[in-house]
Amino acid sequence: MAAPEYDPTPDHRPPSPHADPHPAPPPPPVRTVLAEDGVLLREGLSGLLARFGFTVAAAVGDAEELKAAVAEHEPDLVVTDIRMPPDFTDEGLRAAVALRRSRPRLAVAALSQYVEQSYAFDLLDSHGGRGVGYLLKERVADVAEFAASLRQVVAGGTVVDPEVVRQLLRRGRDPLSRLSEREREVLAHMAEGRSNGAIARSLFVSEAAVGKHISGILAKLDLPPADDDVHRRVMAVLTYLRATAER
Repeated sequence: MAAPEYDPTPDHRPPSPHADPHPAPPPPPVRTVLAEDGVLLREGLSGLLARFGFTVAAAVGDAEELKAAVAEHEPDLVVTDIRMPPDFTDEGLRAAVALRRSRPRLAVAALSQYVEQSYAFDLLDSHGGRGVGYLLKERVADVAEFAASLRQVVAGGTVVDPEVVRQLLRRGRDPLSRLSEREREVLAHMAEGRSNGAIARSLFVSEAAVGKHISGILAKLDLPPADDDVHRRVMAVLTYLRATAER
């Protein structure tokens, strides 16, 4: 009777002589809250994180939902986009800074298409038992390295894209770098002599939102208080014109 043929499927293959008899255990799961307003990207990131051993406790679409999810799930790690509803400026980054202040042991990784300088220093300068990261979406070339970077953040490390570092180093030379992109847009419209109402209509936001942005602009440009708010607006416009003329 002929001997049965050898079946080379994985269940029947002989062990490799080079196989490690004591393989390293898989890394422990990392309880994660993900914040990203884009549905497709949010779902894609959730699947990617799960693939690399992260437990996605919640995946949300705005900063308020992020804060609520962190309070509910007490995660090890937050991965957040920077620009989220309602204004799509720096809501995610501001939420991350606030969460680090209230939960110093929470690891936070900001993931964005842009370097949002106004709060980036606050996030990177926050201290705690766990780390912090700032990565740019379009510069993530290897998903395994991305997952390893997140684990490094959870372990207490700091992971920052070199482009983020380069732009932050320019901050001291450019006063406008303290402003968010939306604040720079508002200031550009102010330089054109537009009223708050005209700026609001141009940017499709409320006048109250424009007023809030202007208050932020005046504070970040370190303009001294004055009885006449018009004077501070003029000084802000002059700062803008000087900075843009030097570029």
